Amino acid sequence: MQRGRFITFEGGEGTGKSTQARKLAERLEAAGISVIVTREPGGTVLGEDIRALILKDRPQDPLTELLLFAAARAEHMTAVIRPALDDGTWVISDRFIDSTRVYQGKLYGIEPELLASLEKFIVGHDLPTLTLIIDLPAETSMERAHTRGTLSRYDAARVDTHKFLRDGFLEIADAEPERCVLIDGNLPVESVATAVWQAVHERLLANVVA
Repeated sequence: MQRGRFITFEGGEGTGKSTQARKLAERLEAAGISVIVTREPGGTVLGEDIRALILKDRPQDPLTELLLFAAARAEHMTAVIRPALDDGTWVISDRFIDSTRVYQGKLYGIEPELLASLEKFIVGHDLPTLTLIIDLPAETSMERAHTRGTLSRYDAARVDTHKFLRDGFLEIADAEPERCVLIDGNLPVESVATAVWQAVHERLLANVVA
């Protein structure tokens, strides 16, 4: 049995990652591919509890936050992601390691060596096959986040913070073009979905699905 593929959606707040993850899953299922959609932090009962805690209050020490994310990811990998991939199911995750690299690494200044060490022991060789980074100007990202209603502490950040986060994701897209594809989030929702599908088809499906 061929192992499943692992696709992640990344980007700042309000970029439409969750919507696009669902749309991609629907299209893959229509093509006869078994797929699950999950998210980080979250994806398991324990992970969702940690998510609620993280989004409510910011710990005094950024390391505390990192370790909470790491605990949620370890459970996520063991209970959901690896079993699905091993079973031949494709996995789509709304956020994964790149969000940790940008938020905890770039924004909060945690050492890259520590982030890399946690990735090694928690994720190992199960890195994303493809990462779709949805890019939006910081002002638009902030506006959309506010339009959604109830704000997490990330949504409510100042525009300078949103710009800083955007730069972090752009840096990753530039550094890892073999894994990452940048998607213009300013396009209409269906146009973004088309761009996402084109990227998935070209990178992963060209010899599988017409």
